[in-house]
Amino acid sequence: MDVPAGLAGSASSPAACVPSPIEEVRDERLGAVRLLLKRDDLIHPEISGNKWRKLKYNPRSGRVLTFGGAYSNHIRAVAAAGAAYGFETIGVIRGEEHLPLNPSLAYAVGRGMRLTYLDRTAYRRKHTPEVIDALRVEFGDFHLLPEGGSNAAAVRGCAEIPPELDTQLDGGYDLVCCPVGTGGTLAGIAAGLPPGREAVGFSVLKGGEFLTGEVARLQREALGRVTGGWRVECGFHFGGYARSTPELEAFASDFAVRHGLLLDRIYVAKMMYGVYALARDLAPGTVVVAVITG
Repeated sequence: MDVPAGLAGSASSPAACVPSPIEEVRDERLGAVRLLLKRDDLIHPEISGNKWRKLKYNPRSGRVLTFGGAYSNHIRAVAAAGAAYGFETIGVIRGEEHLPLNPSLAYAVGRGMRLTYLDRTAYRRKHTPEVIDALRVEFGDFHLLPEGGSNAAAVRGCAEIPPELDTQLDGGYDLVCCPVGTGGTLAGIAAGLPPGREAVGFSVLKGGEFLTGEVARLQREALGRVTGGWRVECGFHFGGYARSTPELEAFASDFAVRHGLLLDRIYVAKMMYGVYALARDLAPGTVVVAVITG
């Protein structure tokens, strides 16, 4: 796969591992369903998974500004990408500054990211011209990357997952699953699917029904149309973003013991729980690919 110069390896950063590897999960609880893991978490040591794919086509200038919470993995990834590949980064953080910085924000600053803060009321208006114009006055011109990194360029990057699967599996799969927070990964996977395949996204947000509209919007921006063959499952959020339950904790802990893979509780564990639940209703012999987004 050709990698744009902005995300190629350098003396200070390793090249990305694409296509990402595939591993099979053998588990009697899946019955006759075959489960494969697309290990996007192994793409890059600091810019893993869907973060790398979303950023692949995004940086267009020497300065990138983006948004996130105080513990945002997206903020970390953008800071790491800026340090590794030579562009300036600015992180607009929800809430007030607290010192000392938590490990996530300290990491971002250590990678050269400049931080600024918006109170929660202003942060809810971060997409408005008023807020964006004020940030341009403060920081000058920048490439605006939305919270979570989901935009038309991100869809383009994530659309490369199905072609990788087609090559690696010779087309031998039926269903591709991923977690959904902002919709970009699902929008891209669905955009890249060949006929006869389906994509299912598992919302990590309580009240995530709106994500169907977000995925459609992102596809329209990227493709000019909305593709078929995808849906968002909203019943596996376990209380909402960054929330968990004893049931989810027990599932993730058991999965680690059985298969040697730690599932992050915010995104991947919720998807995987949903995959196991859906497997009970799938036809014998169905091949499911779960994207480990990192």
